[in-house]
Amino acid sequence: MINAFLTYLRCELNLSDHTVLSYGNDIRQWHDFAASIGLAGCKSTSDTPDHELVTVNDLRLWISFMSSEGISARTIRRKIQSMRAFYKYLMRRHGLKSNPAADLTPARMPKRLPSFIRPEQTKKILDEDFDANDFIDTRNHLIVDMFYSTGMRCSELLGLLDADINLYKGELKVLGKRNKERIIPFGDEMKQLITEYRNLRSKTVGSDRTQYFFVKPDGSQLYRKLVYTIVHDSLQGRVTAEKCSPHVLRHSFATDMLNNGADITAVQQLLGHQSLSTTQIYTHLSYRELLNNYKLAHPRAQKSGG
Repeated sequence: MINAFLTYLRCELNLSDHTVLSYGNDIRQWHDFAASIGLAGCKSTSDTPDHELVTVNDLRLWISFMSSEGISARTIRRKIQSMRAFYKYLMRRHGLKSNPAADLTPARMPKRLPSFIRPEQTKKILDEDFDANDFIDTRNHLIVDMFYSTGMRCSELLGLLDADINLYKGELKVLGKRNKERIIPFGDEMKQLITEYRNLRSKTVGSDRTQYFFVKPDGSQLYRKLVYTIVHDSLQGRVTAEKCSPHVLRHSFATDMLNNGADITAVQQLLGHQSLSTTQIYTHLSYRELLNNYKLAHPRAQKSGG
């Protein structure tokens, strides 16, 4: 039942592998909890709950247990959404009469602005010298530069094919959420860096050994944790951002674009956001930066010494 649901998410709703994995983990955790305390017809820890018997109170008991274990409100909120989607699927495809998760009320989340890197810090990192004769050093520098210069997601960078990059036009094609393609332009400096990387890759890996743009020295595709480590090591101790991750560079791309006068709908298209409201959060970042500058610079905004 769970596998059929996950196939539905992947093949019919075109959700990302990462999202599908999260849904699967959430539902299996609920099954394990239900079996461990004998909910919904479970008589042993190996049983699967009878979904016709599951009630909203059963799910509330699970939520209470997670809270007592110190699981964050954000994570619990996501798990509730997973359960809603799962039981909604069972109603549509398997005749379940009601959705026991429909009446669950997720805890309201405090609005947190995304972390971003100050432009002068990003510039210092990207302008630093690196070993242009070393394949790994050049690749890692290009990865950081590409995240900041294009605003792409980590999954999009991992799936980037060599054929997706057009140096003549100065643009690249990425496959975003729900398998939607979009085109992102890039400048002359990145053109040069891409050319240097391709030359080193050809010498190190061979020209016919990979279809992916970013690879390891043996020609195999990069994976998420490796890319995270590359970015984290490049940023740690050198930026004031709360996090040092690929997504922080994406936030920085959007914030700097808006701060420098870019149209918000253009930024929305570059980021691949389905809704403009998702992009609008970066206008709050821009305002926060403006407010900080005002408080630091304007005499009437500063506390008096007397």
